[in-house]
Amino acid sequence: MRHTFPRYAAALALLCAVASATVARTAEYVALPGGTFESVLPADGKSADAKVAPFRLRVTPVTNGEFLAFVAAHPEWRRDRVARIFAEARYLQSWAAPDTLGAAVLPEQPVTNVSWFAAEAFCESESARLPTWYEWELAAASDATRVDARADPAWRERILAWYARPSTEALAPVGGEANLYGVRDLHGLVWEWVDDFNALLVSADNREQGDPDLLRFCGAGAITLQQRENYAVLMRIAMLSSLKAVDTTANLGFRCAKPAPSENTR
Repeated sequence: MRHTFPRYAAALALLCAVASATVARTAEYVALPGGTFESVLPADGKSADAKVAPFRLRVTPVTNGEFLAFVAAHPEWRRDRVARIFAEARYLQSWAAPDTLGAAVLPEQPVTNVSWFAAEAFCESESARLPTWYEWELAAASDATRVDARADPAWRERILAWYARPSTEALAPVGGEANLYGVRDLHGLVWEWVDDFNALLVSADNREQGDPDLLRFCGAGAITLQQRENYAVLMRIAMLSSLKAVDTTANLGFRCAKPAPSENTR
């Protein structure tokens, strides 16, 4: 009997290693062409279009099962070991234990209650990074047949309907309808971290916008943005602007991005 535990531990370690390798092997990314487009956040703070280089984006948000394999391979990101400078107390709080999802947390649901630091660390484990806001916005502007569906009121209404649902409802599994690029769940499932979330604040110039304090509360900075009718995207900017990198919420997940492959690696 005294040899049982070492054998069990070795088997568990092997299982975790296999699971981690499976995450890295099966994570699906699709290519997006990039381009120039009208962002809700003008590149020059006034009216200039945004420019995005070609890149690859994870098809779906990272799931609980994938993040569980990550913390098994990188135990410094377990909730009972992570440094508080990298994640606040609510980090992974919905899991039954630091290394167990529990009956109420399904492997195929998007992982939430994850800090920016933890999300970035996961992406680095896939030789990736978090997408920039412009990359996320470009991908999220597409529907199943159009590169940019934002001018369609019906499309905007479908997205806004998500915000009307109670936030206490259980999250659905990843794998919703794909957009034109093959990316899924950009709308209707969870909010998502972006790499430059803390650069989304709108300048409060009182020569143009009245009381600058108004722009620091409740997403009021959206009054200076383009496409004010695109309320769902503006809500994301307001929410991300309110966060710190250690923060976590029950509706905030992430996906990863990679640069487009160079010609000699295709």
